Amino acid sequence: MMLNGERVAQLATAAVMLWLAAVAFARSAGEASPEQIERGRYLTVVGGCGDCHSPKIFTQMGPVEDSTRLLSGHPAGETLPAVPADVIGPNGWGFVGNAGLTAFYGPWGTSYAANLTSDEKTGVGAWTEDQFIKAMRTGKHRGFGRPILPPMPWVNLTRATDEDLKAILAYFKSTKPVGNEVPQPVPPSEGAPIGQH
Repeated sequence: MMLNGERVAQLATAAVMLWLAAVAFARSAGEASPEQIERGRYLTVVGGCGDCHSPKIFTQMGPVEDSTRLLSGHPAGETLPAVPADVIGPNGWGFVGNAGLTAFYGPWGTSYAANLTSDEKTGVGAWTEDQFIKAMRTGKHRGFGRPILPPMPWVNLTRATDEDLKAILAYFKSTKPVGNEVPQPVPPSEGAPIGQH
């Protein structure tokens, strides 16, 4: 069967319309564009997210991000040393971090850098844009849970646009999933020195 020029044009138009609808649906279903992911990667790098959220390896130049565990948070099961009681306080340090720069002791207790990879169980793979934006606006885990503790600079991120926060989450969701169950924060024990939980 031979098609005339008008019929070919109609079919081509219909095909283009279907393709555009599929692209719009995919984006509305949460599929990020390469440009959005690249914007998120850029913001993640210049924002220094890996400084705390990526475990480190030590080189002659000092600690560098472990490329096999980028953004995977504090390594599960890593034992932390106790911090002497007189180190933290008005006449001491405000906080101290572990050698990998993924765990921190301070007056708030112990906090651990979260897993920001696309892993759906232990990372942010199952997070929605709304949850991520609310977390960065309220300082609450997933926008409603426990407080996000220092040294996470969530207050700075309250100034980010929704579009930039969506781009950051899109980048996180594009990363290799790393299954790593980061410990929950530990409040300071009454009367015990920081680190003696």
